[in-house]
Amino acid sequence: MSAVNEMKVTGHVQEKVANPTPLGLFGLAIVTLVASSSKLGITDGTAYIIPWALFLGASAQFVAGIMDYKHDNTFGATAFCAYGFFWFSMAMSWMISTGMIGKGSIAFDPHQMGFAFLGYFIFTIYMTIGAMGTNKVLFIIFFLIDLLFLGLFINTLGLGGHFWHMLAAYSELGIAIFSFYGSAAAVLNTHYGMTILPIGDAFGPFANAGK
Repeated sequence: MSAVNEMKVTGHVQEKVANPTPLGLFGLAIVTLVASSSKLGITDGTAYIIPWALFLGASAQFVAGIMDYKHDNTFGATAFCAYGFFWFSMAMSWMISTGMIGKGSIAFDPHQMGFAFLGYFIFTIYMTIGAMGTNKVLFIIFFLIDLLFLGLFINTLGLGGHFWHMLAAYSELGIAIFSFYGSAAAVLNTHYGMTILPIGDAFGPFANAGK
């Protein structure tokens, strides 16, 4: 059965779209798994991270975000599109630093990247508050993203030592693990119409707002 069906409803076409969350979380899981391997020193360089950043971290999340707009899911659409654009930007930044763009002649200040990480840290803080109203697995993912950007911006701006680099590295690995779990839960729970992998209920002071 097609995931997208078109039905005529009261004279207009209504588009029924499948849940894009598993795709978005899978894209996030893959790119953070690959990127964390470099931060942890298991692999070297960023050249081979770029394809995964472009097609999984960026494109998969961006597509999921566009589909969430059709679900009238402002939170999901904003999150997936924003982080999708982040990975597009990271891929291009790595292309510049490795000489793929400009043949190494482009001057760049890595501290500018630190301020971008700071901006995404601020963004993720308020998205984490929103994640509390979704489920506990998603909250954990956003909390780990908070730690990732905290470590990245402090380390990139040269405000701390090696601890902040390792905080970012292990947080990114944790994001990959929980994103794989969240993607699997969304697929299996939807496919079977029952809870195969629990994700935890919404919680916090605003969990029941509007209900």
